[in-house]
Amino acid sequence: MSSNVTSITSGTQQILLRLEAVAVAFGGLRAVSGVDLEVEQGERLAVLGPNGAGKTTLFNAIAGDITPTEGRVIIKGVDCTALPSRLRPQLGVARTYQKTRLFSGLTVEDNLYLAQTGKRGRHLSLWRNRDDEEMRDNARAAGRRVWMGNELETLVSDLSHGQQRQLEIGIALVTNPDLIMLDEPASGLSRGERERLIELLEALPTDVTLLLIEHDMDVALTVSDRVVVMADGEIVAAGDPEEIRHDPLVHAIYLGQAAGS
Repeated sequence: MSSNVTSITSGTQQILLRLEAVAVAFGGLRAVSGVDLEVEQGERLAVLGPNGAGKTTLFNAIAGDITPTEGRVIIKGVDCTALPSRLRPQLGVARTYQKTRLFSGLTVEDNLYLAQTGKRGRHLSLWRNRDDEEMRDNARAAGRRVWMGNELETLVSDLSHGQQRQLEIGIALVTNPDLIMLDEPASGLSRGERERLIELLEALPTDVTLLLIEHDMDVALTVSDRVVVMADGEIVAAGDPEEIRHDPLVHAIYLGQAAGS
C-alpha cells in the first residue's frame, strides 16, 4: 500500500470511500462508466438498480476482485485501485457475495474463526496459542452478535438459508471492519427472514459504514440513510430513501413503470 496516505475529509466527517471516475470495461462492453461517489464514515448507503445496471461490477471494483479500467478507488485515504482483494481486510473492508462462500463442512464457530486469518495475516497451525484463544473468543462473540450463539457448534450445511445469511454478516463483523459491503443479503429470504435481516442491519454499530447492494427495495430503503440508483453503468439518481421512493425516474427504470405514474 502507498506510504503517502492522506486523510480525506468532507466538512467534519471523514470520507471513508471515494470513487473517482471509476469505469470498468469487458472488451467492448462498458459495464461501469465514470462513477464518482463519496461515502462518509458511519453512513448507510444502498445501491439500487435493475439487473445489468453495473452494481455488482462496481462492488467488485471497490472490493478489489477486479481492477477498474479507468479511475481510482480510495479507501481511508489509500489509493487501492490496483491492490488485490486479499489486501482489503487490512484496510478494514469486509464483504459478502450474492452466493454464499461458507465452509459447509465446518461449524459456525469454525467459519467465524477462519474469517479472522485474512486480516491478521496468519497461517493455520496445529499448535494452539494465545492468538488462537482470542480468535475463538472473537468468533463466539460474533456469533452471538448475529443471534447464532446457540448454533456455534452446528455445521453450516445444517443451517437454513436465512441462517447462512446471518452467518455471512457475522463473518464480516468478526474482523471489526470500518466498511461492510453486502451484496444482496436478502436474496432468497422469506418475509420473516427479511424482517430479521433488517433488524440485524439496523443494530450494526453506528461507526461501521455499510455499503449495500439490494434488489429488495423495502430492505434497502429501510436500513439506508442514502441511496444511489444505477442504470447502464452510471449513477442516475441519488437521495434519501423517501426521495428515491417517490422519484419518477426510479419508478421508470427500476420498477418498470412509466415516469410520473
